[in-house]
Amino acid sequence: MENIIEAKGIEKSFGKLKVLKGVDLTVGKSEVLSIMGASGAGKTTLLQILGTLSTPDSGTLLIDGVNVLGLNSRLLSLFRNTRIGFVFQFHHLLPEFTALENIMIPALIGGKSSREARAEALSLLADLGLSERAGHKPSELSGGEQQRVAIARALINHPAVIFADEPSGNLDSATKKDLHSLFFRLRDELGQTIVIVTHDPELASMCDRSLFMRDGLFV
Repeated sequence: MENIIEAKGIEKSFGKLKVLKGVDLTVGKSEVLSIMGASGAGKTTLLQILGTLSTPDSGTLLIDGVNVLGLNSRLLSLFRNTRIGFVFQFHHLLPEFTALENIMIPALIGGKSSREARAEALSLLADLGLSERAGHKPSELSGGEQQRVAIARALINHPAVIFADEPSGNLDSATKKDLHSLFFRLRDELGQTIVIVTHDPELASMCDRSLFMRDGLFV
C-alpha cells in the first residue's frame, strides 16, 4: 500500500519539557487511523507537526511524497492549503460568512475561480445533506451541521489527508454517530486518508488502526 505519511524520529520540546521523543509513523493511502492517549501524551502536538502547523526539533516528514520540512514558508502554505484538510473540535467557521462561503474560502485561496469554487462547494453541501443550509451562517446551524460544513471545507481542495482533532468532542451521541459514519463514507467513496486524534473509544474501534500514545511515544 502506498504511504501518504512517513514520519521518522519526530522530536519536539517546549523549554525543558520533551513532548515528543522520537515518534515514527506511517499512514497508508485511504487508511482511517485513530490516535488515542491521555491528555498531555503528545497527541495534539504530533497532529500539529503532521499537519505542518508546527515544526519538529528533529526528524523527517514526508506527506504525499513531499519532504514538507524542506519547503520554504510560501511553498509550505500552498502545500497545506491544497494537500491537507483540518477538522477541529471547535469548528472555526467564520461567523460573518454563510456555510457556502466558508467552504469556498480554501478553494479561492488556492486560486480557483469563484464560479468553480462555488460549484464544488455546492456539490459538497449536497453530498453532506446540507444543500438547504447553504445560505445560513454558522450561528443558524446546529453543532452537527457546523461540523459537516467544516468537513466540506476540509475536502474542497481534494487533500491527500484530513487531520481531525477531537472532531466529535462537542456533539451529542446521535450526531456523533452520524459524524463517525461520515468519515468512513469519505474513505469508501473518495479514498480519503484520515488521521483522527480522539478520546472516544467507539470512534477508535471503528478505525482501520488505532495507536495509543503515552509520554511522547506510541506504546
